[in-house]
Amino acid sequence: MKNTLKRLTKACRDTLTFAKRSLLKIYHNPEKLFDVTFTPVLFTLMFAYLFGGAIAGDMKNYLPTLIPGILVQSLLTATSATGVQMREDIEKGVFDRFKSLPIARIAPLAGPLVADLVRYLLCTGFVIVTGLILGWHIGGSFVAVILAIILAVFFSWSISWIFAFIGQVITSSAAITGISMTVMMLLTFLSNAFIPVKTLPKFLQAFVNLNPVSHFVTALRDLLNNGAIHSNFWLLLGLSLVIVVIFAPLTTIKYSKTI
Repeated sequence: MKNTLKRLTKACRDTLTFAKRSLLKIYHNPEKLFDVTFTPVLFTLMFAYLFGGAIAGDMKNYLPTLIPGILVQSLLTATSATGVQMREDIEKGVFDRFKSLPIARIAPLAGPLVADLVRYLLCTGFVIVTGLILGWHIGGSFVAVILAIILAVFFSWSISWIFAFIGQVITSSAAITGISMTVMMLLTFLSNAFIPVKTLPKFLQAFVNLNPVSHFVTALRDLLNNGAIHSNFWLLLGLSLVIVVIFAPLTTIKYSKTI
């Protein structure tokens, strides 16, 4: 029992060390944060001023629709970073060096995933603050906002496990970036993130209504704009758990064969 506790404590300590390593890489290369800071702000400003009048009559009326949509888009496009970083470490031979270190074997995998939580919190904060500066008013209570943040971060973190697995399967970091951007942008734009579903052709409406991204956006809108918890919240929470339950073991097994 004591040995098990010691191993668990060491694994947690080593994981935090690798999380710190990931954050230090960001500190020394701040451009790595562009996808969760500068880009969300830029897209918020562009969409608000370019499309607000056309879609909702004016910019401020568009913000309750736009802000949750931008938040979802920004978080989902940022989820591939873990897979890209893992593939880069494999390509550079960094994982080979880890084999000789007296560390918990799971730490190089778990550390970057823990660091991702910080990135997603930063992204959420930047999008919400930008919306408030533009005149968006949060309609939900403090508890509803906290639940929205938790859901946004947790669902994004669950997607990170998918890309952590992909990062060990696909042999090129550039390919991971290209595939993730294409898939995530398609899923985001073919959803209710930026436009009313009723304006779409019937065949697209069916896809949009089934798209998990649409449910993600709707759940955040309900919480942030109305302080309401509907079925979409529980659906996304359950989906997040299912993704983690499936991909955490798959990723760990694949990783154990890599390092």
